[in-house]
Amino acid sequence: MKVTVVGAGAVGASCAEYIAIKDFASEVVLLDIKEGYAEGKAMDLMQTASLNGFDTKITGVTNDYSKTANSDICVITSGIPRKPGMTREELIGINAGIVKAVSSSLIEHSPNTILIVVSNPMDTMTYLAHKSTNLPKNRIIGMGGALDSARFKYRLAEALGAPISDVDGMVIGGHSDVGMVPLTSQATRNSIKVSEFLSDDRLSQVKEDTKVGGATLTKLLGTSAWYAPGAAVSALVQAIACDQKKMFPCSTFLEGEYGLDDICIGVPVILGRNGIESIVDVPLSDAEKAHMQTSAEGVKKTNGLLEL
Repeated sequence: MKVTVVGAGAVGASCAEYIAIKDFASEVVLLDIKEGYAEGKAMDLMQTASLNGFDTKITGVTNDYSKTANSDICVITSGIPRKPGMTREELIGINAGIVKAVSSSLIEHSPNTILIVVSNPMDTMTYLAHKSTNLPKNRIIGMGGALDSARFKYRLAEALGAPISDVDGMVIGGHSDVGMVPLTSQATRNSIKVSEFLSDDRLSQVKEDTKVGGATLTKLLGTSAWYAPGAAVSALVQAIACDQKKMFPCSTFLEGEYGLDDICIGVPVILGRNGIESIVDVPLSDAEKAHMQTSAEGVKKTNGLLEL
């Protein structure tokens, strides 16, 4: 199993590290345009192999896509990260050109690959990958929902005073501060709805804290987060590589599902060896349906800024 990660910055390097530590891939190729940067990150990570007990080979390359040939899964993290006060949508001008060029180069050398898009604005970048490549829709996946759901579960556990292993919850919709749709009506603690433990006001606060999870970290760190995004990517990669048939909310191309068409947006999917094996139809409350429609309108507005 060969995995390529494009972009050796904080998110890409964290992604490569988590994949290697899980030890399910034979090789991870880390690629960056900055001379020697990916090579240095790869060497540093490989020097942890004996300490962390993994045998995955990590290779760093500078802008040489021939070294990515025959990758089973390719992850695109490249692009500029958010700075404090920036929205994900403000990154579209620069990142669109990067994602389009990177996608083309990856597919040239790995025509059978599965693409995972991380670059922001993520739903629009996933849509761009669909429109600019000839890959079938099951092989293009946007990461955002898996990360947003992890942040949702963190906030739920915090509010409940419970271990995160007790908590389950999901975020669908757009990967943006206003577009996220945390499914508070579906969230549970050991199969019991969290509404049995938390007041409406507390649940509302959890929902709002989840939606600004990325912005909160950007303000604290001065740049985008990387540990949780890297972990989220590695979970998707492992689900595909190991054919786990796991359910994650991911940005995927919709053709009528959830009443939406010609859009990439976060919905629950089953991930396996073929990428997106199926889209899962989850019953939504009227408020969640309305929020999902508003989220989709926001994503389509951002998509309209693309030069396809």
